[in-house]
Amino acid sequence: MIDVEKIREDFPIYKRFLREGIIYLDNAATTQKPISVINAIVDYYENHNSNVHRGVYRVGEEATDLYNGSRENIANFIKAKPENIVFVRNATEGLNLAASGLVSLLNDGDEILLSRMEHHSNIVPWQIQSTRKNIRLKFIENGPDEQISWKLIEENLTEKTKVVSLTACSNILGTINDLSDVGRHLHNLGIFFVVDGAQSVPHMDVNVNRLQCDLMAFSGHKMLGPAGIGCLYGTEEILDRMPPYMGGGEMIKEVFEDHFTTADIPEKFEAGTPNIEGAIGMSAAVNYLKNIGMDNVREHEHDTISYIFKREDELNMKELVSYGPRNPDIKSAIFTFNIKKKGVNERPYGNEVHPHDISHMADRMEGVELRSGHHCAMPMTVSLGVYATARASFYIYNDHKDVDHLFNSIERIIRRMIVK
Repeated sequence: MIDVEKIREDFPIYKRFLREGIIYLDNAATTQKPISVINAIVDYYENHNSNVHRGVYRVGEEATDLYNGSRENIANFIKAKPENIVFVRNATEGLNLAASGLVSLLNDGDEILLSRMEHHSNIVPWQIQSTRKNIRLKFIENGPDEQISWKLIEENLTEKTKVVSLTACSNILGTINDLSDVGRHLHNLGIFFVVDGAQSVPHMDVNVNRLQCDLMAFSGHKMLGPAGIGCLYGTEEILDRMPPYMGGGEMIKEVFEDHFTTADIPEKFEAGTPNIEGAIGMSAAVNYLKNIGMDNVREHEHDTISYIFKREDELNMKELVSYGPRNPDIKSAIFTFNIKKKGVNERPYGNEVHPHDISHMADRMEGVELRSGHHCAMPMTVSLGVYATARASFYIYNDHKDVDHLFNSIERIIRRMIVK
């Protein structure tokens, strides 16, 4: 098991959290940064600051080695090769690149299949790109266990289905989707398979070979790394077929007055000076997670969500409504909930304490810092029959005491807002 107290010593911000009684529970939005990540970025600026892939002088070669080594390290983390990893700003940009590239390979009348639990980053890019051609977007419903299964996908496939793009783990329900079976079937059918790995890569062991996906996007800032850096994994076949996303320096071999030739992958998609320090910081975050062990990270979150369910059952608060699967084996450490108004048995719009009020009061009462709103997943929120929810998301530096603070805050809010 993870030693939370020892881990917290690695995170400078926890000195403030402990001093001010802050319980940070918004890790699905962004995670805190260990000192090793901070130091890696500082070291680059203090000792190796230079552009990459250009200068043949000493400092330039050092920067290039650090940058290339970061790509190799991150690729290894998801069992890929360095040339499979395209550096982008975040998972959002990665999914935009995927949508732009794949739609260019489709024909009028083709279909793209998504699920209702997708983050906006895995919906809007497809909507934007589908307007370039007469392409239809289709949405599948969640299964009875609130998971996506091959059976559900198969029922929605037609001969026109060319792309399936799914989240490996929902940022609102916490649902973990076992997509390896999905990937195997889609690969055999020759259908492009895209994975949103923003909520899976930081929390569990991810092997792109088992997933058999064509493309997968994930962000550095959700896995202890800096903001402004992420990756799009792609198979060599798909990356070779996709056209460049942006033009400029670095992504070319030769430029003439009337045409250009592209660089090899992955540089083909990396126009201009990259986020060098971001890549180095993300690689340091990968090292930190490797040292802990991703199986241990997942075990810790399994224990956390199990304890959350235990506390929720013990308190048995009729005003509390939570969402997502109740099986900790298929759920990440995300607890999304609402508080019903007194005497309300159903969950139609407007019959909850506003999640913004919940978040504000939880912070003021117990120092519990939650997310509130639709969490960039409006189709899923609407399907729950609510306008917004409050969300607590846990990570490696959170423990059972943090869960207790969460439920203490919920009890106090109910007493203040509901019980008269």
